[in-house]
Amino acid sequence: MNSKHAIAIIDDSSSVRRALESLLRSLGFVVLSFESAEAFLTSPVVRETSCVVTDVEMPGLTGIDLYESMRSDKNQTPVIFITANSEEKVRARLGSMPCVLNKPFEVDELAACINQAIAAP
Repeated sequence: MNSKHAIAIIDDSSSVRRALESLLRSLGFVVLSFESAEAFLTSPVVRETSCVVTDVEMPGLTGIDLYESMRSDKNQTPVIFITANSEEKVRARLGSMPCVLNKPFEVDELAACINQAIAAP
């Protein structure tokens, strides 16, 4: 079932991207990887992904900026935030809706967030 779902990973750290790519592929997802929010937003797959997993703190557009840009473009693709900082910063700006995972997080936490996101209507 997961093979029909493309998950976009957006993180400025190549080691984090590689780890997430490997993890999500092992769970059966198609994985698309981007080094920045800008690279994702200008890609031809921006509206073809089932879910976005993004770091919060990145040079240029942050993960929160990415989320707000997607919503202003009427793109309702679910977004999952990963952060080494406090999730309170994300919650202060976006409320309780998005899934926010603090690094390091457990595989089952990420899988649960993705499965919930792609199952939502």
